[in-house]
Amino acid sequence: MSNKVALIGAGAMGSAIGTRLLQTGNVLTVFDLDPEKRSVLTALGALDATTAAQAASVSDTVILSLNSPKIVRAAVFGEDGVTDGAKPGTLIIDMSSIDPEATKELASEAAEKGLRWVDSPLSGGAPKALIGQLTLMAGGSEQDVADAHEVLKHVASNYTHMGPVGAGQTTKLINQVLCGLNFLAVAEATQLALDAGVDAAKIPQALKGGRADSAILQEYMPRFVTKDYRRTGRIDNMVKDLNGAQDLARRTNTAMPLTAVCAEVHRMLTAAGLGGEDQAALMEFFTGAKREISP
Repeated sequence: MSNKVALIGAGAMGSAIGTRLLQTGNVLTVFDLDPEKRSVLTALGALDATTAAQAASVSDTVILSLNSPKIVRAAVFGEDGVTDGAKPGTLIIDMSSIDPEATKELASEAAEKGLRWVDSPLSGGAPKALIGQLTLMAGGSEQDVADAHEVLKHVASNYTHMGPVGAGQTTKLINQVLCGLNFLAVAEATQLALDAGVDAAKIPQALKGGRADSAILQEYMPRFVTKDYRRTGRIDNMVKDLNGAQDLARRTNTAMPLTAVCAEVHRMLTAAGLGGEDQAALMEFFTGAKREISP
């Protein structure tokens, strides 16, 4: 039996999720404020919706792939939002990366309207979504998280229930701390190798399987070496997530000195006009940030 899914938000990540859902036999209705973004998925067989309410009205599950609590709130509770069209009991799966406290508030308001909520932020990016190998960390009731898995199993190979609503978002912040520090460490190590005259392109293979190995080392050191700045993520999105981690650290009185440095580097690059670039552009920190990068 096909799942009837509404996708709200068809940017780079949402489009990849939607593509995979269509490829695996789900009935997808897509809404995005940008008709061109919707057209990418409708060309693949998705149904087009001109409002979030319309998309939700023909679906049992609503996936949100958006960029901030404010946008999520508008999409769900605003005019022609999800709550204007969703049937009672509809499951909302928020795959955005937003603040855990905001998530708890949104879920509580949704519950008052008879809707269920699971926060399920992701790791792996668009490339992993397209092959069904995302890592997802879910927050919500046991039943809601299990029901969400019936849809999310098509895009994820690793799906973990972390606790009540908000626990998924908290886990994602921890993930982003680890990723942000790793990106910066690999970029710094790449520059050291280049300056020292070592063939940095050989380092991932040389360290493979050792304690310094990581997915980021294997994928990004070759890209750092050649300055391959293909856009699969955004530096300013990492700023958002590191800001969220620092906010959480202040609430929990957790010392995070390395995260503070990492966040400052990302903020500097964003201020230099590189916020829309991929993490690969961290190399510009070591060579003097440029305001324009050729695609």
